[in-house]
Amino acid sequence: MTSADEPQTGTLAIVGVGLLGGSVALAAKQRGLCRHVIGIGRNAERLQAAVDAGVIDSYATNIADAEPAWNLVVVGTPVDRIVPDVRAIAERSRPGTLITDVGSVKGAICRDLSRGLPDSVHFVGSHPLAGSEKRGFEVATPDLFDGRVCVVTPAASSDAAAVERTISFWESLGSRVVRMVPDAHDVALATTSHVPHVVAAALAAALPESERDLAATGFRDTTRIASGDPDLWVAILLENAAAVEASLDRFDAALGAFREAIRKGDSGELKKHLELAKRSRDALK
Repeated sequence: MTSADEPQTGTLAIVGVGLLGGSVALAAKQRGLCRHVIGIGRNAERLQAAVDAGVIDSYATNIADAEPAWNLVVVGTPVDRIVPDVRAIAERSRPGTLITDVGSVKGAICRDLSRGLPDSVHFVGSHPLAGSEKRGFEVATPDLFDGRVCVVTPAASSDAAAVERTISFWESLGSRVVRMVPDAHDVALATTSHVPHVVAAALAAALPESERDLAATGFRDTTRIASGDPDLWVAILLENAAAVEASLDRFDAALGAFREAIRKGDSGELKKHLELAKRSRDALK
């Protein structure tokens, strides 16, 4: 760890300046962890707006055209673009550069990027559990990661110093870091994030238009995350398909138990399932 008045990195590059990437930029600048933030994306107008908002300091619309002054890179693009984006920026990076990401799926990404990068450029996977159904740098905040879990998922071959540097970076942004094997992360997130999105989306899709005026707080709270970007979620669900399918099977079984108790009019069995659900929900911090 460096002292508070000595940035950890001279230039931080953010590939994909959205909610998470923008929040990383704001948090790093606020905490003095870098001297300069360059945003890399496709839309010059959006990137200039991010400069005007003080989220980033400069931008490039093409990795190949960016001046490779960075020594730390955070990739915040959709999960199906992370591997090619990491490879592209790694080819432009100087020796000693650390690259991490914020993707919600880790297994395939970490396996692919465990080989084939330039010498002395290191990738270590990360997933800050601090997302939202909202998107864009406009909703980025410097305190987004305060007290939130960030899962760091090194591969077996990951450079030990790069792993420690990644952990230190997220801790410096206010996160509580949990270290996991990439595939174990995907199994867990299928249950805690990916299937809940599918369930919320299914509930929202099943709502008849004629009954929308009757959808009050309970329905809106339960389906809030269904407002997430469909393109982003298609990529997440397909990248983690096996774990999502297994978790959906467990959900189907639980839902079937409720359906059977209701069909039989079995108040005792129904109460048992509701009490189990309440205990599980109340135990969340």
